[in-house]
Amino acid sequence: MRKFQILLQQDRDGWITAECPELPGCVSQGRTEAEALVNIREAIFVSLEARAAHGLPLEVTAKVLEVEVEVPA
Repeated sequence: MRKFQILLQQDRDGWITAECPELPGCVSQGRTEAEALVNIREAIFVSLEARAAHGLPLEVTAKVLEVEVEVPA
């Protein structure tokens, strides 16, 4: 078992998008947060399976940082 950070965002239509920053391109969605989490777990599993099948490393290093940006008035 391994833990992954997940970014959740709600779009204009109310859908929840879930993204795993540690696995580029690993994105899913759901009508609810719970559904989005189920779907992103499956997407992560499939992504890791594909990486293993193609000889890519399973350990992807990603940094989550904060930056400060001036917001226009």
